Amino acid sequence: MTVTAGVVAVQGDVSEHAAAIERAAASHGQDAEVREIRESGVVPDCDLLLLPGGESTTISRLLHREGIAPEIVDHVGAGKPVLATCAGLIVLSTDANDDRVETLDLVDATVERNAFGRQKDSFEAPLDVAGLDDPFHAVFIRAPLIESVGEAEVLAEWDGRPVAVRDGPVVGTSFHPELTDDARIHDLAFFAAD
Repeated sequence: MTVTAGVVAVQGDVSEHAAAIERAAASHGQDAEVREIRESGVVPDCDLLLLPGGESTTISRLLHREGIAPEIVDHVGAGKPVLATCAGLIVLSTDANDDRVETLDLVDATVERNAFGRQKDSFEAPLDVAGLDDPFHAVFIRAPLIESVGEAEVLAEWDGRPVAVRDGPVVGTSFHPELTDDARIHDLAFFAAD
């Protein structure tokens, strides 16, 4: 079986996420056709979506300008899975604490941009993640802080603060799972029900 995976390619680690999706699919005996999304019309053909990091104000503006934002909302409304990492989580949240970010209100959480600090404050940490048997080595780069969670389920915390959540078919992380060779976060988001 082949799944069609869309990676929003307006910013972020597109090739790294594509490789992680392919590894996660292969672990389930599936192939993944990864499509880069830069304009509207691609999302409706995707079985799963990934919204990578980058700069949340820019990503938000481009998603709306290119007509991709309502397609993502429809994708989630149809119960199809999405993984949103770092700035992707900010864009999908219900509150980004920044009027420049037009959120899609798909993850019931309030998020603070760059709350873990500047680039020089980046760090790596082992995380216990709900649904994973062993800790996940997470990479935090200018990471957002999940300040509060409404209906979303907290999947992982660092220093007592949520850093991974699930809200329906959406998994959001403050960290960059694509920067490791470990595809378990992608697997958890896209194939855990298999």
